Amino acid sequence: MSRLGNIPGRLYRGEVSVDFVGRKRLWYSISGAILVISVIALVVFGLNFSIDFKGGTQIQFPVTHAATATSVEQTVKNAGGGADASAQEVKPFDGSAPFWQVQTGQLNTGQTRTVENAIIGTYHPKGGPNAVSVTTVSASWGSQISQKAAVALVAFMIVIVLYLSIAFEWRMAAAAFVALLHDIVITIGVYALAHFQVSPATVIGLLTILGYSLYDTVVVFDKVRENTAPILGTRKSNYSQAANLALNQTLVRSINTSLIALLPVAAILVVGTLLLGNGELKDLSLVLFVGMLSGTYSSICIATPVLTDLKEREPQYKQLARQVARQAAGGRGAIRRAAKAQAAAATAGTASRSGPSAGNGSSADAVADLEDTDLEPADGTAVDEDEAAVADQVPASQTAMPSGQPARSSARPAGQRQQPTRRPGSTNRRPSGKKKRR
Repeated sequence: MSRLGNIPGRLYRGEVSVDFVGRKRLWYSISGAILVISVIALVVFGLNFSIDFKGGTQIQFPVTHAATATSVEQTVKNAGGGADASAQEVKPFDGSAPFWQVQTGQLNTGQTRTVENAIIGTYHPKGGPNAVSVTTVSASWGSQISQKAAVALVAFMIVIVLYLSIAFEWRMAAAAFVALLHDIVITIGVYALAHFQVSPATVIGLLTILGYSLYDTVVVFDKVRENTAPILGTRKSNYSQAANLALNQTLVRSINTSLIALLPVAAILVVGTLLLGNGELKDLSLVLFVGMLSGTYSSICIATPVLTDLKEREPQYKQLARQVARQAAGGRGAIRRAAKAQAAAATAGTASRSGPSAGNGSSADAVADLEDTDLEPADGTAVDEDEAAVADQVPASQTAMPSGQPARSSARPAGQRQQPTRRPGSTNRRPSGKKKRR
């Protein structure tokens, strides 16, 4: 337990790390496959809109022992209720008697009476004709609801992008927008695959999970901004490394909040689907569960990698990445020595194959490649510590004076310390004005 308890602190300090940003190609591939499946499901199966959106007729009557969902649907279809009739059993929370809820296309008065008579004659509900209730929703009202839902979703996205652009920057806003679209498409694809109804409760749940996903993304981005603020001055890590550290520092928090939120939602989904059969409760819990799960994944594996891709297109972060990679390789001195060794190996190999003339050409090419290497640091200095150390090891006697004469060697032979040369008779000479001390 103590080791598990130390994991959050070790993640925050960077002692252990999960390379989320480095594995962005993997996350992009997984998300791409899920998005393709969602789009195919949406095209092939479509969405099962409730009568609140498409209009239609809804019939309710008490549950009887002889009725099943399949038999009720077949009875309504045979009575002229339409081929798209669907039935489900609803168990209210207030403890009242359960009832059947049948949805069909919009029926006229004659068709409605025919369906009512078929239900009464087949299942004999308690209360007779008074036990059967019919509700009709016009198609125009359903289209208005659909337009308002679309306007609410678009307005939400615009406000979110504006807020992130002002609070952070446009690149973070663009990355968060991509993550939100990712969550919307996946949620719609799951609804198409499960063939759950899309009701007004579904739209409410969708806006809720988008806000939850955005909240998680903003928390991660705030830590990314804090970690990446000093990297241009310290030059110890590039943008991707600093952003990945921010992800690891907020990883435990993201997992904990997601689990705490998903557990009650999963309980509502199971109870609403298996026990109650309540359509609105089932629709709301499903969109919350799928959206929260997808939002947590996108805030970690999609939003931040997309942000790093956008930020590292900037010139200063490109140069920073080159400098950090050069420092990791051992500095410019190590790169120069490796290039010289490579040039020497290429020269030797070419000379053994083609003779001395080919060796000279390969050596010239290697030197040219070395001169083209980007060894200029960002602070404008021309020599680093590695080159200075190499220069200190070269004896001064090997350098030449401008006149062509060899320079004097500043090196002393090993042994006793050399004494200054004294002129003859200088031992008894004292400066004038000073007396001999007794």
